[in-house]
Amino acid sequence: MPSSDQRSDSSADAESRDDESRELVLGLIAAPGPATELASGLVPELPRRLADRVPNVRWVVRLVSDRLVEPPADPDTVIQAARERLLKEGWQIAVYITDIPLEKDRRPVVAYSSQAHGVAALSLPALGPVDVRRRALRAVVQLVSQLLTEYSAVGAGDGRRPETAEDLARLGRHVEEDKQGVGLLANVISGNFRLLLGMLWANRPWRAVIRLSSVAVGALGLAVLSLVNGFIWMIADGGGVLRLSALTLASILALVLALVIGGRLRETVPRSTERDELPGAREQVVLFNTVTITTVVIGVVALYLILFASTVVVSFLLLPYDQVATQLKHPVSATTLIAISWLCASLATVGGALGASLEKSSRIREVAYTYRPESELSPPR
Repeated sequence: MPSSDQRSDSSADAESRDDESRELVLGLIAAPGPATELASGLVPELPRRLADRVPNVRWVVRLVSDRLVEPPADPDTVIQAARERLLKEGWQIAVYITDIPLEKDRRPVVAYSSQAHGVAALSLPALGPVDVRRRALRAVVQLVSQLLTEYSAVGAGDGRRPETAEDLARLGRHVEEDKQGVGLLANVISGNFRLLLGMLWANRPWRAVIRLSSVAVGALGLAVLSLVNGFIWMIADGGGVLRLSALTLASILALVLALVIGGRLRETVPRSTERDELPGAREQVVLFNTVTITTVVIGVVALYLILFASTVVVSFLLLPYDQVATQLKHPVSATTLIAISWLCASLATVGGALGASLEKSSRIREVAYTYRPESELSPPR
């Protein structure tokens, strides 16, 4: 009978073999020329450095020389182009070393990362002329580990297992081609629930309200104008809770669809003529779309609640009870004003959806995606 030490060693060996089987592919995209030469020198050392920073998976680095975008290009365009290449190649994470300068508030920035996309962009010009290779290697390792640890709030050197890296590594090994639609969605969500929550947290959905400020201002103005319309009072008074609730859901859905469709937020699995299958691409796309739509829904619902609360306050300050009672031909109470505010908030949200549909797609993407400049890597003033 094996001793407890032998069983412990056997368990450790099995765990080690399991960790090694979890292959995590980093796609390193570099612009042709100096960026590609620099990236070629990083490839041999990156797996070891990444394993030190994010262990428990077997790191594979694949280099592709591609400019992706032509200058001038903003970070949104760069991130989108890198994301498309990631899906096309079937990688889990990608870092794009570009020769295009990146800026934030007219200040040069070394790198941008998007946790929702699993992509980072590193600007070669911002690294400076001295010790470029060492700085680039440090930046790539830091960006990759940050893309992963942001999801699970695992800091470097805290002694915990980077479970998110393992979850992401499993994506490429659980693609079932016979699963379609709802079946695939349920499989992805149930199998990667922790990863999904981490991605959603990294996307900061509550900040979507701030990014929707232009829509919110226009909607609030429309709501105030609706408050002084006697016809709106009559509709709200006779609407009932069910009808007003249905209008609320319809208005929220309209704004969500306007943002998702107008901003082209929904991803599709890319078709590749060079490869028969894209391992993990379908699950990555489903996971990303789930996070994106959830982020938008949370932002829109928060916006609606703020709009409703603001409209209620304005209605109590603006609408006199006797005038409303004269229009409706019966005594009114605070409940009546709340019903009027409710209807006005829903109508204003529909108006906000129409306004959002006219926004540039790049502006809309800011609602759903979080692009955070890497201030720790930025050059000093």
